[in-house]
Amino acid sequence: MKDLVIVEGVRTPFIKAGSDAKDLSASDLGVQVLKALFERAPIKAEEVDEIIFGCVAQPFDQANVTRVAQLKAGLPESIPSYTVHRNCASSMQSVTNACEEILSGRAEVVIAGGMESLSNTPLVYNKAATAFFGRTAKAKSVGQKIGVLSSLRPSMFFNPRISLLEGLSDPTCGLGMGQTAEVLAREFGISRLEQDTFSVESHLKAAVARKSGRLAKEISPLFSPPKFLPIKDDNGIREDSTVERLAKLKPVFDRVTGTVTAGNSSQITDGAVALLITTAERAKAWGIKPLARIMGSAYAGLDPRRMGLGPVYSSAKLLKQLGLSMEDMQLVEMNEAFAAQSLACMKAFESDAIAKSHLGLDKAPGEIHPAILNVNGGAIALGHPVGSSGGRLLLTLAMELVERKLERGLATLCVGGGQGAAFVIERTSYTR
Repeated sequence: MKDLVIVEGVRTPFIKAGSDAKDLSASDLGVQVLKALFERAPIKAEEVDEIIFGCVAQPFDQANVTRVAQLKAGLPESIPSYTVHRNCASSMQSVTNACEEILSGRAEVVIAGGMESLSNTPLVYNKAATAFFGRTAKAKSVGQKIGVLSSLRPSMFFNPRISLLEGLSDPTCGLGMGQTAEVLAREFGISRLEQDTFSVESHLKAAVARKSGRLAKEISPLFSPPKFLPIKDDNGIREDSTVERLAKLKPVFDRVTGTVTAGNSSQITDGAVALLITTAERAKAWGIKPLARIMGSAYAGLDPRRMGLGPVYSSAKLLKQLGLSMEDMQLVEMNEAFAAQSLACMKAFESDAIAKSHLGLDKAPGEIHPAILNVNGGAIALGHPVGSSGGRLLLTLAMELVERKLERGLATLCVGGGQGAAFVIERTSYTR
């Protein structure tokens, strides 16, 4: 078996939707992160065999948006590329696909990652409006056109479907993602105070990481119209966050008895990430020490109503495959979709009852100690550009293993629709 490695990686700043990056499309974000990757990795574009990016809110006017970004970035037309979609795990899926292509011999050098512009998710007309436009296009004579106009009703245009909200709802269980967090908060007895405290800690850790320059090591500045001035930092971090301030926010998803608020949920965000994946042998030939070796990945399915527990299911599956336990993980990057979801996962990871009833294990995978979890903050502070989040977890984890000279870590996240994704990566003799 070939050793697969993350040679290099980079991301844009993660920017709150509707703010500084609102005028950049998904492909624009992809262009900038692809160019930034080649600035960091001293390789030739002609050496790349494939480009695979994840994107969830794929632009209706940019089919196969990865190919669009590749060509707009000026990369060779001869490189094939495609886009994957596994909701929040899309960019993790791109890395898994890259590994599979390399192991199969179909490729040796692959760029994987993700891009997401949630600022640009469109409004969608209802069926009545769509039918009206269809009839308008077909009407030829004056009489036909008058007939079509007579069918015009205001309701066709004043009640559009908001695609962002539609995408954050699960049609199979009828719940929005925030409502699934409320399910877990109730089932695991997680209080509002616990959620707000967890959220404040995420912001404060991220603020320290930003101030120290740690986050800057994984970020390449983003340039957005109209001024095209460099945007260097994630703009969702609130270094003045306090439990008292968060306590003033009202629940969003269950306004009567709920505990999940905008303050203890991940932020809706724009951003992109790119990772260079190849074999250890190829990296050695380049004279580059990789960031980390990829030990393996796994995906698991579960009840969509409890999709937030996806990290437990997928991580348990992967650890079993690798013959490891949580005790072997020195760092954990787990996406903070919601504070309630993250706290529920922490409890479930150490529950023997859940292990036996849901994971097919005799005992729990093991505790995630708070001191090793999301040490630079998580999605509550940094944001959650869904198609890019999994790749960001891998990049942050790889760089933090190098930073702390630690050996092994877990990156994992929950996936809307009832799935989980997990990777284990490590530093070894030939990595940095």
